[in-house]
Amino acid sequence: MTSLTQRSSGLVQRRTEASRTAAADKDRGSGDEDFEPRRGEEQEEQEKGDSKETRLTLMEEVLLLGLKDREGYTSFWNDCISSGLRGCMLIELAIRGRLQLEACGMRRKSLLARKVICKSDAPTGDVLLDEALKHVKETQPPETVQSWIELLSGETWNPLKLHYQLRNVRERLAKNLVEKGVLTTEKQNFLLFDMTTHPLTNNNIKQRLVKRVQEAVLEKWVNDPHRMDKRLLALIFLAHSSDVLENAFSPLLDDQYDLAMKRVRQLLDLEPEGESTKTNANELLWAVVAAFTK
Repeated sequence: MTSLTQRSSGLVQRRTEASRTAAADKDRGSGDEDFEPRRGEEQEEQEKGDSKETRLTLMEEVLLLGLKDREGYTSFWNDCISSGLRGCMLIELAIRGRLQLEACGMRRKSLLARKVICKSDAPTGDVLLDEALKHVKETQPPETVQSWIELLSGETWNPLKLHYQLRNVRERLAKNLVEKGVLTTEKQNFLLFDMTTHPLTNNNIKQRLVKRVQEAVLEKWVNDPHRMDKRLLALIFLAHSSDVLENAFSPLLDDQYDLAMKRVRQLLDLEPEGESTKTNANELLWAVVAAFTK
């Protein structure tokens, strides 16, 4: 789908350039001056359009890192990704300005003791995020980050709170990636049952994602989490918590792998309580980190 869009866009651009070249032949002096800026604007708009088509949420990025390219499913032994994806939702909503932690108060409560409150109930355009946001908004009294990760995962012994569980999250995220042209849908037979799988169809998008993660702890390492892009920082933390970060580093050479893991360990050894008090820190992000690293 993406390649079809690119081919059709290229055809339109070539036709546009051809018509402008003909006009420029008639009036070369003024035509050439106007042509370059307009072409630059077209390319900029085209790039914006492409980026919108392939823009992924944190949940989708973590799932994409965990999916086996050809088989189209996550490891059967991975029991961490479910809670990791719920942590992704909370951070995604915080980054988008929908959720925040309550004020810490005079006695300064710890991150894990503070409640999550709704800052804005404006729709995000993502069904899963809006569903999670609705739960947080309508719940009184508010719950903590740790509680929300458990509730949204269905990990509660309270039957009255089972309705908070978000069901079929991996399958719904995979379908989102199918709609974005990243994955495709197939049926595979596993002796006793059939299973819907989602093999990778657009390798470029996954390779760009893997490269971003690798560069963040190698070539573009800044040795300061607050100088890193918040979304990328959250991706590294949550990919590790979901036990899929190893998939991004497995193609590296041994020395690069060792260096990457050393720097990830530096991030994991940070104290969330202290980091959350620094300028421009997202408190809810660090609360989710604390929930997974405590």
